[in-house]
Amino acid sequence: MLVSLKQIALLALVTGYASVEAQKTGKTTRYWDCCKGSCGWSGKASVNQPIQSCDKSDNPLADMAARNGCENGGTAYMCSNQSPWAVSADTSYGFAAVKLAGGNEGTWCCACYKLTFTSGPAKGKTHIVQATNTGGDLGNNHFDLAMPGGGVGLFNACTNQYGAPPNGWGKQYGGISSRSECDAFPQKLKAGCYWRFDFFANSDNPDVSFEEVTCPKQLTDKSRCIRNGQTPTQGIDGTYTAAATAAPKPRSYGS
Repeated sequence: MLVSLKQIALLALVTGYASVEAQKTGKTTRYWDCCKGSCGWSGKASVNQPIQSCDKSDNPLADMAARNGCENGGTAYMCSNQSPWAVSADTSYGFAAVKLAGGNEGTWCCACYKLTFTSGPAKGKTHIVQATNTGGDLGNNHFDLAMPGGGVGLFNACTNQYGAPPNGWGKQYGGISSRSECDAFPQKLKAGCYWRFDFFANSDNPDVSFEEVTCPKQLTDKSRCIRNGQTPTQGIDGTYTAAATAAPKPRSYGS
């Protein structure tokens, strides 16, 4: 048992996260709807505070009860810093809408998951995400990865917040189709948009193996949400610049 505990501690120090459950298999899609995440409301889970939401100008909101920007008169939106970013050649951080078999918002809101892509161009790479939202239209063990330009899906606050086209940028499901389209995005969303075509190699809804892990502070520092009883690990600082992918192959769905 002592050896096992040492191994877990070493894993946390070296990789920035420690596993808290066995690996499972799941699937992914992509989205960016600019809406306040469902984990941004009080009472959803045992946490220090809900996921941080922002106003129309991307400033953090103090009022956790502010109406969702997806609704008429809403003032709360998804913060731009919930975009994904690479921290090494094979690891990146980000956020996701989640739906897991046998769970609910009380178990997954603000929890973190290590996703290892098992298909597509990003196969073998790792994406560590914090659950900020719940996908009402998702199947079980499904991670809807947040990435600017990934498609608004069922809801769209991007038109209100950023002046995006009526169905968001690109197709409603799946989003944009080329890296160059990211160039016209709001400045704060460009890096997360490029991530899809660089680190993620424009993978199209890849399968994953996943396990819950202790959240790295690089994620909780952005979301401001920590599950009670959990101390975020150090994680990996900085940003890694990956090479761009030359040949995108989008689908017509993916939210």
